[in-house]
Amino acid sequence: MPTDPTTPLSGLEYHLLLAVARGPLHGYAIRDAVEHDSEGALSPRAGSLYRVIARLTSAGWLRETEGPDEGPHPGRERRYYGLTPQGREVLRDEAARWRGAVALAERRLGRP
Repeated sequence: MPTDPTTPLSGLEYHLLLAVARGPLHGYAIRDAVEHDSEGALSPRAGSLYRVIARLTSAGWLRETEGPDEGPHPGRERRYYGLTPQGREVLRDEAARWRGAVALAERRLGRP
């Protein structure tokens, strides 16, 4: 996982950060948002999703946070994750990198 802002994020890292940019989500809600936002191209399994969450948390881009009060939940207590200011900056940098890559591709393909 990149911790250097010049290293591109993986698709899962990008979509995960993008999912929590709207507000804190628990793990399965993150998975659903990633799958929806990627139009099904990414459908992470729980094990890989939580490994990425742990890495992004260690990098300081995500943090565990309070979620909405949904009342009692059967089973294990849900953990919610939110974007840190550093994570938001990384996400902005990645979006800018993609805009530049798209602009370059359009110029090379002869599109305005």
